[in-house]
Amino acid sequence: MHGSSGPIARFGRRLFPGHNSLARGSDRFEALVLKLVILAALLAIPVAATVGSTNHGRQVAAAAADATGRQAATAYLLTAAPVRIVDSESVGTDDSTTQAIWTDSRGTRHTGGVLATPGSPAGTAVPVWIDARGELTAAPRNASTAVFDSVLVGLWLWFAVVAALVLVHRVVRLVLDRRRAAAWERAWAVYPRSGSWP
Repeated sequence: MHGSSGPIARFGRRLFPGHNSLARGSDRFEALVLKLVILAALLAIPVAATVGSTNHGRQVAAAAADATGRQAATAYLLTAAPVRIVDSESVGTDDSTTQAIWTDSRGTRHTGGVLATPGSPAGTAVPVWIDARGELTAAPRNASTAVFDSVLVGLWLWFAVVAALVLVHRVVRLVLDRRRAAAWERAWAVYPRSGSWP
């Protein structure tokens, strides 16, 4: 619908009831709460952006710390990785642990279990991460994901603030609606009941 009965027009009347001579005090109070909710939602944008930026800095620093003392290496399977068996009753297994050998930066050889694609033959190269002692370790956090994660943190924070503000507005409106309904009931009570007119 368009014109004075459209949703935009109704929202405008709710936001600015002062233009309506029939507006009640409760209508003006509800409009004030709605304006404060909108203002708070707008002010929350730079706050969420600041939190996201701070989180980005922490994640970049954490990724740099993770990378310290770790290095990428290549392990070679000593045996073939087990073949994944899939039938009608089982989904199968994911990458399996298979014995492999790798060499650290000092030229020392190490052996251990690494995750390999099922069915990989012996001698298959598998990328791994090792620590300063040449032992297997988890891959460091990737700094390139810090931007994405930080944007998510900022968005989730803003959505949470907006959701809380909308809830506050809904509660205020519910209370006002009940009071307005009670006022209407009291106003109708002063009129004679149907059929009692002279």
